[in-house]
Amino acid sequence: MPSDIEIAQAARMDRIMKVSASLGIPDDFIEPYGHYKAKVSLAYLDSLPANPAAKLILVTAISPTPPGEGKTTTSVGLGDGLRAIGKDAMICLREPSLGPVFGMKGGAAGGGYAQIVPMEDINLHFTGDFSAIALANNLLAALIDNHIHHGNVLDIDVRRITWKRVVDMNDRALRDITVSLGGPGNGFPRQDGFDIVVASEIMAIFCLATSLEDLKERIGRIVVGYTRDRQPVLASDLNAHGAMTVLLKQALAPNLVQTLENTPAFVHGGPFANIAHGCNSVIATTAAMKLADYVVTEAGFGADLGAEKFIDIKCRKSGLRPSAVVIVATVRALKYHGGHDLKTITDENLETLGAGIVNLERHIRNVQEVYGLPCVVSINRFDTDTVAEIDLLKSRVAALGTEVVLASHWADGGQGAKDLASVVVALCERPSTMTYVYEDDASLWEKATAIATRVYGASEVTADAKIRQQIADLEAQGYGHFPVCIAKTQYSFSTDPALRGAPEHHSINIREVRLAAGAEFIVMVCGDIMTMPGLPKVPSSERIDLVDGQVVGLF
Repeated sequence: MPSDIEIAQAARMDRIMKVSASLGIPDDFIEPYGHYKAKVSLAYLDSLPANPAAKLILVTAISPTPPGEGKTTTSVGLGDGLRAIGKDAMICLREPSLGPVFGMKGGAAGGGYAQIVPMEDINLHFTGDFSAIALANNLLAALIDNHIHHGNVLDIDVRRITWKRVVDMNDRALRDITVSLGGPGNGFPRQDGFDIVVASEIMAIFCLATSLEDLKERIGRIVVGYTRDRQPVLASDLNAHGAMTVLLKQALAPNLVQTLENTPAFVHGGPFANIAHGCNSVIATTAAMKLADYVVTEAGFGADLGAEKFIDIKCRKSGLRPSAVVIVATVRALKYHGGHDLKTITDENLETLGAGIVNLERHIRNVQEVYGLPCVVSINRFDTDTVAEIDLLKSRVAALGTEVVLASHWADGGQGAKDLASVVVALCERPSTMTYVYEDDASLWEKATAIATRVYGASEVTADAKIRQQIADLEAQGYGHFPVCIAKTQYSFSTDPALRGAPEHHSINIREVRLAAGAEFIVMVCGDIMTMPGLPKVPSSERIDLVDGQVVGLF
């Protein structure tokens, strides 16, 4: 079978004006970026009436593994599958970060015959949204140091500046740095650092804002640091929010592209789910639900991270409600969770499969019992999966009242996801009441404990006295009603990435607390998770090249 990039390069794409016309969008409200991608007018999208019949479908997964699961591929395949059975469907996905594209994970436009295109553009610079976010973030950082250099009227304590610079690349050397060296003309030296763009609060705000006005107000509320008497300093105190909004003006309009089968797709925003809230923009999802009857979206990583944050942060803030959930898994990934060696992962082994299914079972229980939503398990099938393994998987999942559907969209496109699409349509008609993991009026500590015990299977949450005091101070400052965004490893329910399966009675230690006042949530950093990843020993960039004018090696 051809590689993903070969399939994408051979695609017969519709011109983007034809794609927008299929959604009923007049040409005047489309801003093309070349022939195959475009921005859609915010004013036009805002003017559209709500579609009360629209159904939102959330695609999530088991805890990620090296063999992979194919969540984005399933999101794309399901969108095509819904269209294949005659449904009016659209897809909403996040934009890929260049960090993982050139690092370990590779691209994020789907795979095989279930891809969004133009894949090369989407995985690289696309329409420049991430550049705009980085520029807005770094303008604020520059204004902080400039203000201090020119007299520091706000009395900013250089030891208590919390705002970091960002770059959309995995670069461990930038995690902790010293800036303003070289003498008085360069400012006052201080300790600083970089995060990756997708961990920036600007990215979180960008994906939760409902309009340009809301974006500007949220940016103005960002807390960049504290004065010497420990009073918060806001972006609006530096008069930064106006210029930052100007930088983001074009970016806030959602990006319209298509699948290999010409299903319309919004690809917009891209916070990671292990260090942020892991969902595409509220603007894109809300707009898609005005334009189509079925909207497929995904939340990053497993249902303990992306899906929890989708519900407790995105849905809580936007009023969105999924009608059904798809949990993606593979037999080989489940065997890995059961302790199977990667070298023989394709060999039949019912023992390790049975042991690994506990990971899937916990995700199912979380979706059904904690989040209160109906779900189906979608298995990306490989030729090496045996009948005995599939039968074991189906019987275990059936005991939880959930159906398993074998999907072949990677090889067969939308036709391979028609069975999954039919089950999802039926699930969407099932009555359900989505529930949050915690209530708004719970304390921040209670919120973190609820996530840890109800979703992660932990027995307790711990933190040293300094962290506990920071949490208490945030509540005293009026931020106690904010949701909590747990930043932890995606590879385990615990904070130890080596603990596979469904560990129980473990401890979740909070080692850092960050206020995201503009995004309106509190980030609690647990374990060794980094907001600036590093590159692996052999990064994906070594395989990427330009040969005879064609990009090769990209995913």
